[in-house]
Amino acid sequence: MSATVIALLGILALFILMMLRMPISFAMFLVGFIGLVVVASPEAAFKVTTTDLWSQFSDYSLSVIPMYILMGEVVFRAGITDKLFHAAYKWVGQLKGGMAWTIILASAGFGSICGSNSATAAMIGTMAIPEMKKYKYDDALSTGSIAGGGTLGIIIPPSTVLLVIALQMELSIRDLFIASIVPSILLVSLFLLTVWVLCQRNPELGPAGPKSTMLEKMKVIPGVFPTLALLVFVIGGLFMGWFTATESGAIGTFGALVYAVILKKLTWENFKKAAFDTLRASAMVVMLVASALVFGRFLTITRLPFEVADWVSALPLHPFFIMLGIYLVFVVGGAIMDALGFLIISIPIFFPTALSLGFDPVWFAIVLCIITSVGAITPPVGINVFVVKGLAPSVPITTIFRGAGYFLFAYMVCILLLTIFPALVYY
Repeated sequence: MSATVIALLGILALFILMMLRMPISFAMFLVGFIGLVVVASPEAAFKVTTTDLWSQFSDYSLSVIPMYILMGEVVFRAGITDKLFHAAYKWVGQLKGGMAWTIILASAGFGSICGSNSATAAMIGTMAIPEMKKYKYDDALSTGSIAGGGTLGIIIPPSTVLLVIALQMELSIRDLFIASIVPSILLVSLFLLTVWVLCQRNPELGPAGPKSTMLEKMKVIPGVFPTLALLVFVIGGLFMGWFTATESGAIGTFGALVYAVILKKLTWENFKKAAFDTLRASAMVVMLVASALVFGRFLTITRLPFEVADWVSALPLHPFFIMLGIYLVFVVGGAIMDALGFLIISIPIFFPTALSLGFDPVWFAIVLCIITSVGAITPPVGINVFVVKGLAPSVPITTIFRGAGYFLFAYMVCILLLTIFPALVYY
């Protein structure tokens, strides 16, 4: 049996284990370890799980993951979501669809310091759903805005997903964070444009709310300024070269702690909750990184990624159309399983293919991050949709999927623009 066949059988076994509800990280580790035993030797398998794992986890840069997660947890415990939502509503709530705009802008703000799509949808949805009902917003638009806006959480830097991609692809965290800024702004703008078009065509979808005076608008700015200052300092410091990505995580966490202390929201109970949630999320991400290393070594030894790259490169097609095929794979993959899990599984296979076609690795990472996040609002998994369903049990799940579907066009336009004009991914 050839190594390529063994690799394909390993991938099949991986999906079978996941369908049997085994955690993705455990399934990847098990398949990768057994695959190494079969293709190489037991000694090689144990070497990867000891020497290589130790080398990976002794890397100082890995500490950036819990730092950014802790920063988001502390800011959340300090009540930052309330201030972002309130400020956005004061500025755009009086427009048609203004509440939906508020949700998207608040999601973008919270996502910038949270890095999780489901957490963003849950936090914003908790506050937004009662307000949307009060102003008689259409159920599809209101719930769809929450689910769609939540997907911004894994695109806007600092993002946990981008961190993992950087570590797995061996790319610069700084480059990925900076490269994601323009695509993030573009996607948020397209989301806002989508709401505007929908409400212009049918104003009953999102009636305008009460007007706010300029004085009321100016009063809410101080509540948002600390968050903006923290974000600008962390990302701006990376851009200016004042500190490394790992140092920026520590500085951002320190700034969040100072912010929480000033607001007098950092009780011992809140700090314990933030620390516990950070440990839980960090353990999940680190286990994914560890299992990805073992699974990636298995695929590398079988040479499957390079066989796929050679085969794709030999196809009589323009690289643009080949990339469209890869896009389709990631859309389907993101729809049937967790976005981060699918990225970790598929990157070892498709990353060499993208490089062989001459695509920039940072551009490829950003586009994949955006494409896979589409899966959070598409059936059958659509994690954000089910999060919103839990917050609005009276709204049919089909209605939420329909509302989230409004924003799929924005995603397609964004991905198309990034593909046609790759210079938008500037770093």
